[in-house]
Amino acid sequence: MMSSTESTERPLRADAERNRRRILAAATQVFAERGLDVSLDDIAAAAGVGVGTVYRRFPDKDALIDALFEDRIAEVERAARAALAIEDPWEGFETFMRSVCRLQAKDRGLKEAMLGRDRGRERLGQARDRIAPIASQVLARAQEAGVVRADLSPYDVPLMHFAVGFVAEKTRDVAPDYWERTLTILLDGVAARRDTTLPMPSAPIDVEGFQAAMSRRRA
Repeated sequence: MMSSTESTERPLRADAERNRRRILAAATQVFAERGLDVSLDDIAAAAGVGVGTVYRRFPDKDALIDALFEDRIAEVERAARAALAIEDPWEGFETFMRSVCRLQAKDRGLKEAMLGRDRGRERLGQARDRIAPIASQVLARAQEAGVVRADLSPYDVPLMHFAVGFVAEKTRDVAPDYWERTLTILLDGVAARRDTTLPMPSAPIDVEGFQAAMSRRRA
């Protein structure tokens, strides 16, 4: 026969896990939309729980960011592996670049998590250790096939990602797909000489949009 203690503990454990999932889901959305400057109170409100519940699951915001960062890095790793599995070397390289930039464009928190000073360096190291070996294969295969310029460094690639992420951040409210145009220009720049250029995936930004983007401040 189940004791009264056992019957009360099991629902509590289930509730705790359910709350944890709600907190992670809310944090994913809030961080993606607003970046990492939000407070745990903001996340608690989005999750529909008290802030004390958040602190019981995650002692500080960095612990919560770490839990989510692991999922994001797994996404980038999957994108790299999928690109490596594409038969055409250029298509694989372009797919990898677009996939990673798309993740950064839709998730402000991912970029900020890797650019943080202290914990960010640890996260960046984790990401590099997992992703760099696969990404390097994607690049090397494209260079060996003669479709990407031979002097492109493996370290140029993540810097291109960050550059496109910066553009995505600045143009988010005025031209949310503009980052794809910037990436297309970069891809044309790193491609080995060829007869055709990539088609632009979005329209050019006008002067009003440019001024609005450059004057944009984080809420």
